[in-house]
Amino acid sequence: MKIWATVLECNVMPLPTSTPPPYRGRFAPSPTGPLHFGSLVAALGSWLHARARGGEWLVRIEDVDRTREVHGAAELQLEALRRFGLEWDGEVIRQSDRAAAYQAALDDLLARGLAFACHCSRTDLEPTGGIHHACVATAAREQAAIRLRVPNERVIAFEDAVHGHIAQPLGREVGDFVIKRADGCWAYQLAVVVDDAAQGITDVVRGADLLDSTPRQLFLQQQLGLPTPRYTHLPLVMDDEGRKLSKSLAALPLDTDDPLPALMAAWGALGQDMATVAGSTGVNDWLSRALLQFDESRLPRDPQTSPHRTT
Repeated sequence: MKIWATVLECNVMPLPTSTPPPYRGRFAPSPTGPLHFGSLVAALGSWLHARARGGEWLVRIEDVDRTREVHGAAELQLEALRRFGLEWDGEVIRQSDRAAAYQAALDDLLARGLAFACHCSRTDLEPTGGIHHACVATAAREQAAIRLRVPNERVIAFEDAVHGHIAQPLGREVGDFVIKRADGCWAYQLAVVVDDAAQGITDVVRGADLLDSTPRQLFLQQQLGLPTPRYTHLPLVMDDEGRKLSKSLAALPLDTDDPLPALMAAWGALGQDMATVAGSTGVNDWLSRALLQFDESRLPRDPQTSPHRTT
């Protein structure tokens, strides 16, 4: 008590600490249909990753592409998460309500000359394999897209918790990429970066199909002066023909009236020991056991999705 009294009496401020921010993860489905098994694997993996650390787990509806949205799908997805016991923290954010934040970020990039209007069509870019290094438009379009400038020599590297060290020559292999589409829709890359920063996301746990997008997002974070979360990319669920489940006929809605079989299958897809959750009596019991037994070292790699894994 005497020590604290002395500090208060002398108006001495405590020294700043380097304590990292509390864990905050998120699951961000696109409302293109009911929750399917591949989405459940991503949701369960990110939920376990957050809860095992005593962290928060948020849900964000990524409905920035209104042309692909299925009416009522977001509500069905949220109800499915509840049925599977994957309760989230705080308010559900919808990208369709976030245009002002995206515009502010875009205006900043344009004002600093880091982004530019582009009238190039896909046909114009065919000779370069769709990669934009310079505008070669043969005609002005009614509305231009907005691209982010990427120097040809720029390489982006990061550490993924599952896939190890990733390095991508962003300038050479991706080029100047779109951050606002010619049809007026905000590009996913810009929206996700702005939203992750606004929500204080510390850890992004998602499917390995987005591993190739991560260097673009890191570059955008750098250009906007935003923090970079830690990344963990989970294995994809493929159908018998080797296609991502969400793009195949096998992407059927889950049976929310009987959650345990799908949860067990998702546990297996995450590489976990099936015996540790066998005999669960219900969803809450199953999730409690899974949380105690979750072993991140068992998460499998998917080498086909890694852009340039070096370890």
